[in-house]
Amino acid sequence: MSSLRLHVWSITGTLIAFLVSLWINQEVFAYTSFVRGVNWIYLPSGVRLLGTLLLGFDGAIGLLLAGLITDFLYWFPHDPVRAIAGAFLGSLAPYLVYRLALEYYDLRASLSNLTPKRLLVLAVAYSIANPLFHHVWFALTGATKNWFDSFFTMFVGDLTGALIMLYAMKGILALLPKQPGKSRLSNRMFSIQAALDSAYTNQLAKG
Repeated sequence: MSSLRLHVWSITGTLIAFLVSLWINQEVFAYTSFVRGVNWIYLPSGVRLLGTLLLGFDGAIGLLLAGLITDFLYWFPHDPVRAIAGAFLGSLAPYLVYRLALEYYDLRASLSNLTPKRLLVLAVAYSIANPLFHHVWFALTGATKNWFDSFFTMFVGDLTGALIMLYAMKGILALLPKQPGKSRLSNRMFSIQAALDSAYTNQLAKG
């Protein structure tokens, strides 16, 4: 697969995964909503963190586009400034955690060297950074009602969503074959692993 096609697929896949996770969250966990857009369980946060850990900058771009689509069409259709800020902040926090993982954990595409403890550290770091960035923005714009309750709810929602997605994906990646097999299924699974490795290598080369 060419480099350009791989970038396009990485960005598109992240965008679709985010939109699907948001739909599932709204259908399954709507009762956990604290205020509009803030839930006690928020699966899209897991896609945000996982997308950047696996795909780096491509994942961040996919998240930014997904954030712009959902903010403009669903969350804040009449507030373009809030929509743009929310999309940018929602993609910035996981990307910074991805850079942290590169720096301190020698991150690999398969997440094979991320132990359960390291996954927890990254999930907590993201779950603090994301609501912190948003609430700094809220403070700057004067929207500071129920600041602590909102921050705590967003932290818990981001953490639960991130942990669910991270541990689930790490388990799936652990099942991927390390070399091509005889069956069509194993070959496809190996292709997935190879694509992730290629995307990750491209991100390192760009960095």
